[in-house]
Amino acid sequence: MDLISWPHYLMIGIFVIGYIGIIFESVFKINKTAIAIVMAVGTWTVFFLSKQIHENDLNQIDLFIGHASQIIFFLIGAMTLVELIDAHKGFKIITDAINTRSKRKLFYLVGFISFFLSAILDNLTATIVMISLLKKIIHQRNDRLLLGALVVIASNAGGAWTPIGDVTTTMLWIKGQVSTLGVIKALFMPSVICLFSALLLLGHKIKGCYPSILTHQEGRQEPGAKVVFSVGVGALLFVPIFKGLTGLPPFMGMLIGLGVLWMITDLMHYKHEEKRSHLRVPYILTKIDTSGVLFFLGILLSISALEAVGLLEKLAVWLNYHIQNKAIIATLLGFLSSIVDNVPLVAACTGMYDLQTYPIDSDLWQMIAYAAGTGGSILIIGSAAGVAFMGLEKVDFLWYFKKISLSALAAFLIGMVSYLLFSFV
Repeated sequence: MDLISWPHYLMIGIFVIGYIGIIFESVFKINKTAIAIVMAVGTWTVFFLSKQIHENDLNQIDLFIGHASQIIFFLIGAMTLVELIDAHKGFKIITDAINTRSKRKLFYLVGFISFFLSAILDNLTATIVMISLLKKIIHQRNDRLLLGALVVIASNAGGAWTPIGDVTTTMLWIKGQVSTLGVIKALFMPSVICLFSALLLLGHKIKGCYPSILTHQEGRQEPGAKVVFSVGVGALLFVPIFKGLTGLPPFMGMLIGLGVLWMITDLMHYKHEEKRSHLRVPYILTKIDTSGVLFFLGILLSISALEAVGLLEKLAVWLNYHIQNKAIIATLLGFLSSIVDNVPLVAACTGMYDLQTYPIDSDLWQMIAYAAGTGGSILIIGSAAGVAFMGLEKVDFLWYFKKISLSALAAFLIGMVSYLLFSFV
């Protein structure tokens, strides 16, 4: 293995210090997005100052920025579509379907709705929608917390098997490591088995009925809610179809879907500008999580700098030499994703392993997609869904660790074993 020079150590140092700052954001009181941006610029600055700049180096950073931008544009489009549906209260169509007082039936119903809602939207959005609903219909906090934990596990499992359900699977899809049909075919059953395992492990003692339950969400739908919901969900589902038909990058399909829905909402609301300005896209764009988008950009550019100098390739060689087992490597990634953000972990993996050695829909990429998505459920801080649950319900880390983590770990491992068994059939 080639020796690592001092600029490489400096880049690693910047990345490690930045990563620690991101992990302990609440301790240092510095927003993780600010840290990620400084980390990105710092690593690339060292890269350029440590060598004589050539045109190939400039082309290289342009290439990495182009790859990162595709993911960013995709996320902006998806976030805007989801926010537009939510502003019209379109998700009420789904949540109004929950009308049972049976604790066990509701437990299973919440799990399945969260699973499939996450597959269509994304795990974070599905979690926010479902937790917000549960806060309105379930008054008993202990029951609601158990259901909320199930939402986290189900949303992470549901997001893993579709290219638009989890940002890490989306990253692998956009970069060409997995295909739409390939990832669905390979990961649907392991993800379902992960969900069923969690349902059985967490719900086997649940019985009885709720004394009271509000069967419908408070508040009425906004004008055009059904149209916006139908077109918005249709636009999300059309993205992989558009990619297959045209060969264009996925963000193009997301943007055309957004453009069509933008025109529809403009025509729908232009006569009522004063009363419905909150339902139009210019206002919706002020509501999307810009900080989160910039965080992804910072992380992706930081990882690309380490890839550009060959550090990720060296790490891949080291792992292959010492572990020599793709399933173990992917499982370890799942454990790590429960502690640290899975976005940089998956971004690092895409730089560590090349498509010549591991072509599209290789079992390595599929296992990484599953592990990064579902492994984050082991700890409440391991996924965006878990962090959202923590914030919305003020859940304590130790409560989740004592009550949920063991079941989430078992469900993750059972799903991984099922993938390995199915791959041999």
